[in-house]
Amino acid sequence: MERTLRFRPDMRGRVPAVAHVDGTGRLQTVKEDWNPRFHGLLAEFRRRTSVPVLLNTSFNVMGKPIVHGVEDAFGVFLGSGLDALAIGDYLFTKPGAAS
Repeated sequence: MERTLRFRPDMRGRVPAVAHVDGTGRLQTVKEDWNPRFHGLLAEFRRRTSVPVLLNTSFNVMGKPIVHGVEDAFGVFLGSGLDALAIGDYLFTKPGAAS
């Protein structure tokens, strides 16, 4: 994360997993020319939700180590409450998960 900034009060409630209790967040800038693929994901998420923010966090569940590969990712995905897992160009979902 490159800096800590204060969220506008009207945005805090829209991104509760991202805004800290003091109203700040550790934000990272993504420019299209730096990472076109990830920038495209952010842009599409914003288009669909009107929220221009995604949460970037370590991929692990309580008591387990951080995921270090595809096999670990599937193990955590299948054994957790996650609905979907994106790896590269592929999106894996569990039966009954919202799409």
